[in-house]
Amino acid sequence: MRVVVTRPLAQAAEWVEMLRSHRIDAVALPLIAIVPAADQQAVARSWAGLAARRLVVFVSPNAALQFFRAAPAGATWPAQTRAASPGPGTTRTLVELGVPPRLIDAPADDAPQFDSEALWQQLQGRDSQRASVLLVRGPQGRDWLAARLVERGAAVDTLAAYERRPPHLDAAATALLDHTLAAPQSHLWLFSSSEAVDHLQTLSQGRSDPHTRWHAARALATHPRIAQRARDAGFGVVAESRPTPAAVVACIQSIRP
Repeated sequence: MRVVVTRPLAQAAEWVEMLRSHRIDAVALPLIAIVPAADQQAVARSWAGLAARRLVVFVSPNAALQFFRAAPAGATWPAQTRAASPGPGTTRTLVELGVPPRLIDAPADDAPQFDSEALWQQLQGRDSQRASVLLVRGPQGRDWLAARLVERGAAVDTLAAYERRPPHLDAAATALLDHTLAAPQSHLWLFSSSEAVDHLQTLSQGRSDPHTRWHAARALATHPRIAQRARDAGFGVVAESRPTPAAVVACIQSIRP
C-alpha cells in the first residue's frame, strides 16, 4: 500500500521522508499550491508595527514562512510580542525562523487536535482587553478564533500573507494521479486539508468512471472535518488520526496489509 501525501510541496516532502523512515511506501502529490499574497507590500508593512502587537497568530507553517519572507533586511522578532501556533508544525517553523520558544503559545503536545479550538484553550486565560492582535493567514479562512479574541476585547487585524490555489500538475504528477485512480485499493490518500479533497475531485473528473471513482478508495484524515469531507466525496474507507507523525504512522501501520 502506497501512501499519497497531499500537503503543499514543502510539507509533503517532509512527510514523505518521515514516512519512509518508518518503512512506509510514500509519495508526494501536493494538492494545494502556495504562492505569495498579491499585496506583498502589505505583508512587509506589517513588520513596521510588529513591536506594538501583543500577539501574532499564524494559522499554518506556510503563513509563517510567507510572513517572514517579506521581512525587511535585518528585522528580528520583537521581545515583547508573542506568537501563537495551532500545532507542532507551525511551532517548529516559527522557531526555525527565529521566534524564541518562550514567546510561542501553542496547544499541548497531547491535545486531541491541533486547530483553532485547541489554540484557544491556551489563549483564553490571557488578558485580551485592548490587545492588538494580528492574524496571519490566506485571503480566506475560519473566523472562529478571531471572533473569540474580539469577544474578550482584543482588536484583531487579519493579514493575507499567502494564497492557496489548485495545483498545476506536471507530467510526472499527472501520471501518478492516473495510476492512483486506476489502482485505488493499492493507495491510501493522506489528507490534512478539506481543500485538498476538493481539488482531488476536480482533478479526477474525466479520468475515471464517476460512479465507481471513490468507492474502492481509502483515505486517512487528520481532522474530523476533513474526514467528513472525504466521506462526502465518496471515499469507501476513511480513517481518522491525530495530526502528529507518530499517530499517523501508527494508524497507517494498523490498516495496511
